[in-house]
Amino acid sequence: MRYFVIRTENLTKYYGRRLGIEDLTIEVEPGEVYGFLGPDNAGKTTTVRLLLDTIRPTHGRALVLGMDCQKQAKEIRLQAGFLPEEFSLFNHMSVADFLRYLSRQRSQASLAYGTSLSEQFGLNLGRRIVTLSALEKRQLGIVQAFLHHPDLLILDEPTKGLDRNSASLFYRLVSEARADGRSVFLTSKSLLEMERICDRVAILHAGKLIAVERGVQLRSRAVRRIEMRFADPVQLDDFRSVPNIDDLRLEDNKVFCIVHGEPDCLIKVASRHRVTDFISQQISLEEAFSAYYGIGQYN
Repeated sequence: MRYFVIRTENLTKYYGRRLGIEDLTIEVEPGEVYGFLGPDNAGKTTTVRLLLDTIRPTHGRALVLGMDCQKQAKEIRLQAGFLPEEFSLFNHMSVADFLRYLSRQRSQASLAYGTSLSEQFGLNLGRRIVTLSALEKRQLGIVQAFLHHPDLLILDEPTKGLDRNSASLFYRLVSEARADGRSVFLTSKSLLEMERICDRVAILHAGKLIAVERGVQLRSRAVRRIEMRFADPVQLDDFRSVPNIDDLRLEDNKVFCIVHGEPDCLIKVASRHRVTDFISQQISLEEAFSAYYGIGQYN
């Protein structure tokens, strides 16, 4: 049988009458970055909790690293790196003490690596965890997940609340994990983030799997709102030849449009003029779901 680092079979969870996730069947390949994309209440956190055995399914089953999530939860937690939505830390410890504790608990853990990562995030090793800000605790949560170079990382909205520098460092860690042949399973509400780092992305809505897309497919059909300001007057006719734009408008010396896919052609046309400002905004997740899958606004 083919090996998958994560495999779920008709995984379903109800909270009373409320649906968490229904009939989820996915397969995560070794060495890939697999994204779980959806809004709040789509089923992302429910799935992570089922994989980590902090809740039990209504029916269906899940395997992680070839092990049953219910029967071998302890072994999975020791081998995988994980960051749940809410991660409990030892508040009485210092950052350095916490890293030393984890390095003793986990095989292959490197205290030197954990110390280096903490310093790259700007964490003060001598501070007690109870005094850390929400951002710093999130940074430390990421450090502990990567500490032992696990073959699989399971991360629930890992960039939530991160600043730009911390997010960039996290993306670098994900890239390094992929380059090492390790797997990353992460959830997000950001379409841009999924496009940026994922090999494949599972699209969730209201507890159901809508589609599984290649990251390159998402990038190729990304939809962006563009605003360009020019130093001198321009004509709309200059831009009508661009094949992948619509909603083209001109106001004073500003050109507005929507670009489907790569903006390269538009940029080449715009570069014939002196551009003083260029703003690109990705459409919202709600708009993307409507455009791609015919799903309306969320409740």
